[in-house]
Amino acid sequence: MAVIEGVMMRGPEKVAVAVRKTDGSIELQEEPVSDLPARYSFLKWPFLRGTYVLIDSMVVGMRMLNKSANMALDEEEEELTTVEMVITGILAFALAILLFVILPTAIVHYTSRFLGGVLAQNIVEGIIRIIFFLAYVWAIGKMEDIDRVFMYHGAEHKSIFAQEAGEELTVENTSKYTTLHPRCGTSFILIVLIISILVFALLGEGNLFYRIWSRIAVLPIVAGLGYEFLKFSGKYYNNRWARFLIAPGLYLQKLTTREPDDSQLEVAIAALKAVIPGEKTEGFLTLKDAENL
Repeated sequence: MAVIEGVMMRGPEKVAVAVRKTDGSIELQEEPVSDLPARYSFLKWPFLRGTYVLIDSMVVGMRMLNKSANMALDEEEEELTTVEMVITGILAFALAILLFVILPTAIVHYTSRFLGGVLAQNIVEGIIRIIFFLAYVWAIGKMEDIDRVFMYHGAEHKSIFAQEAGEELTVENTSKYTTLHPRCGTSFILIVLIISILVFALLGEGNLFYRIWSRIAVLPIVAGLGYEFLKFSGKYYNNRWARFLIAPGLYLQKLTTREPDDSQLEVAIAALKAVIPGEKTEGFLTLKDAENL
């Protein structure tokens, strides 16, 4: 995932986050991945693994996002405290629940008499939820800092494409690839929003309290289904029918990715090399180093 002035990569053995410092250097930090799936094999079962991956990704992603923010600071600037990070995470989660669960559900609940049956209500609710998501992504993309995060998002995808193609991880090799990747988290969110329409329709009608909490309760199921679809479509990406199915998610990534510059590709490559087993990262030459030669 893209983070503040950097990229986080996750491999089979460790997680690495690389950040471009204000002095032009690249700081790299690593940590081992959780061994829970190795100890508890049921976490690898189809549908269950999607729920675990979602929760684990949220926890690791938030921690790495906060870490990158501190890594990107000047030495004179004060780092974010643990309390500040926790409060930020809680507020972000509350905002997501408000925008994508409570508001769409409430709008449909109070207009249900004009919408017809349960399926029609959930289709409208799903459309409202998608509109809110698109508006949210478009709006934050106008912020300068987030625009740079989206550039790092593009760098992340390009470097992964190069690695999957078996090419040497260099700026020249990675720059030629697209910023749109079939297994992107943005595509996953869109898949979840679409699947939720069908799953929520099975919950029936009820008062507003029931509608809201029943949707929150079944989110792990929706996430599990979405993960399996993303994994399946990514596996058959080269087939025409698979490309057709994932096309909406790829188009959505045009909102969450930007073309990166060479220095951002460099950061993504540093993070990716750090998590590839057997790959050596020492001696990595940055653009700043090259300019000083």
